[in-house]
Amino acid sequence: MVTATFRFYEELNDFIARPLRRSSFSCVCARDATAKHMIEALGVPHTEVELILVNGESVGFEHPLADGDRVAVYPKFEALDIQPLLRVREKPLRVTRFIADAHLGGLAQLLRLAGFDTLYDNHYPDEDIEALAASEHRIVLTRDRELLKRRTITHGCYVRALKPEQQLREIFDRLDLAGSAQPFRLCLACNAPLRRIARDEVIGRAPEGVLERHKRFVTCDICQRVFWEGTHWQRMRALMDQVAGERTADASPDPA
Repeated sequence: MVTATFRFYEELNDFIARPLRRSSFSCVCARDATAKHMIEALGVPHTEVELILVNGESVGFEHPLADGDRVAVYPKFEALDIQPLLRVREKPLRVTRFIADAHLGGLAQLLRLAGFDTLYDNHYPDEDIEALAASEHRIVLTRDRELLKRRTITHGCYVRALKPEQQLREIFDRLDLAGSAQPFRLCLACNAPLRRIARDEVIGRAPEGVLERHKRFVTCDICQRVFWEGTHWQRMRALMDQVAGERTADASPDPA
């Protein structure tokens, strides 16, 4: 029989049973159990883990556990440099793009607003999310911790906040997205690039009053919607300035 001692740090405690939080505890392990197997058996999705120390040594997910091992499990570090240590994922994704599950439609729209390629369909089964994340190298966003335990999902975030704007701030903070945001370049409905069009091309596609008050327009070639810098754009611009600083692009969302 193998018994190991575990200690989870910071927000990883949200996933484990309340009596075990923020303290060391002993746990009987399955035969031939790996670090990943036991971490997930205790409730923590592997995508939330950045570093594992066993007896003070950095190890990967597939490290086999032995009797008496002391296992410390850490989330993403904000300030501590762990470059010399073994991170549990081989490398970060080169391009930041997402796939959101059925509970995060509002967050998906806001990420598109911020310029991040984000797939979303209210009817995606978990198998499709897993397959798309693997084939297109996307970060899975979900409030379903079991989804993040799927073997082929290597990058993912369990979203704690409940409201879309709070969720956006959470993801920006956790993944340090402010520097790579390019607001107002994607269609909120289609996730396709927006392109600028001449005012003459908008005739018949936007109200006359809009044509009189505005000069700059963009469109989505998929859904054919037209966007301009109206009151909705102003509200969204204020939100982007809050979460991404002043690094905003010139385009326009108020849809026709």
